[in-house]
Amino acid sequence: MSFGPNPWQQTQWDWRAAGNFIGGGAGSGLVMITALSGVQGAAAAALLLAGLALVGLGLACVWAELGRPLRAMNVFINPRTSWMTRESIAASLLMPVGAAAAYFAWTGAANIVWLAGLLALAFIYCQSRMLQGARGIVAWREPLSVQLLLATSLAEGAGLFLLAMPWHGSPLAALLVIVLVLARAGIWFLYRQRLAGRLAARAKTALDGAGRVLLVGGTLLPLLLVAASYAVAGPVLAALAGLLAALAGSTMKFVLVTRAGFNQGFALEQVPVRGARWTAG
Repeated sequence: MSFGPNPWQQTQWDWRAAGNFIGGGAGSGLVMITALSGVQGAAAAALLLAGLALVGLGLACVWAELGRPLRAMNVFINPRTSWMTRESIAASLLMPVGAAAAYFAWTGAANIVWLAGLLALAFIYCQSRMLQGARGIVAWREPLSVQLLLATSLAEGAGLFLLAMPWHGSPLAALLVIVLVLARAGIWFLYRQRLAGRLAARAKTALDGAGRVLLVGGTLLPLLLVAASYAVAGPVLAALAGLLAALAGSTMKFVLVTRAGFNQGFALEQVPVRGARWTAG
């Protein structure tokens, strides 16, 4: 079913669109977490460049999705109403500022990493609003989807930051992961509660599977691994916790975009009946 009163799955956004949310969210989250951590020197430069690379990979995915890639510059023409335009503007600022912040962190000449962090936050916010603007798709238009994507992107960034802890040694890495995966889990529970009874059957099945991955693989296991890493002083366990936190968030985003994106179908308050006289309600 692709048209009619019953819900049908959207086909305009596929794995390439999901790749933008995964790469862009995790990359900008890593930039912001790096800015908050206070890490300096070569480690900060490497983390910033890794975050920018992920953002660039995500943008490359969505560029590949365009039917006419040479018209990609048209995305900048509607900043008043389009969150995609605002996301593109934020990315255009984030890339050079992030690269400059990485250079200055490497050389110790200046410290503008805070500016890169603010632009990364702006990018995440604009990206999170893009899904919520799709009014016909129940799982996307829920207002809590914005907070869910924000928390997920930050948790992914914190997970990658924890994965790299053997190189930067920041004591904040594990704490950031604990706080953010718990916040993400809490928002997920509220998000699913608000969608109860409103989802198409296939959308509900897809989100329930993603939720199990998010709560078990992306919350419970990372928390246990972080606790175990403190008990046995095992950096490998902490790195695994960070990796699981990031992968679970990416899985949830992929499912949300590609498998849970069902239109609600036509909402008919009055159904015409042959032979019956219709009157305005």
